[in-house]
Amino acid sequence: MSASQADLDVVARQLGREPRGVIEIAYYTPDGVPAVVKTAPRLPDGTPFPTLYYLTDPRLTAEASRLESAGVMRDMTARLEAEPEIAVAYRRAHESFLAERDAIESLGTDFSGGGMPDRVKCLHVLIAHSLAKGPGLNPFGDEAVALAGRNGLAGTAIPADWPGVADD
Repeated sequence: MSASQADLDVVARQLGREPRGVIEIAYYTPDGVPAVVKTAPRLPDGTPFPTLYYLTDPRLTAEASRLESAGVMRDMTARLEAEPEIAVAYRRAHESFLAERDAIESLGTDFSGGGMPDRVKCLHVLIAHSLAKGPGLNPFGDEAVALAGRNGLAGTAIPADWPGVADD
């Protein structure tokens, strides 16, 4: 996927500013709106930008903020110590993120985003990563996407068939 000028115009309206360093639209919502951009590791002015996937859809950014305010990140971080298998999966997501970003351009850092791999710091980044890559790579991103889907975004901003969306 690449980013057409029409897509970039939508993203600019979503962000309230011109997007910088967009490589492609990494995820479109089921209702056809660009929602995640894949961004170059360095912005056009040379500034490092380690956040490879950036959430742009206001519905999703608002829901990520709501989930953060509800304490979801704190609970997820606690699970990293309590559930070794999820810690391993989360580290794998971190390593995949770094490998993908470094294949574009290495920033010489092991910072990936979202707090990976040792804590959960930003659901915006984790949701963007999961939506861009699909379910099965980032366990906490996948969970946050499922929660967003259960909170009214399934079928519009989140795929209705995302794992965990229909769970009670």
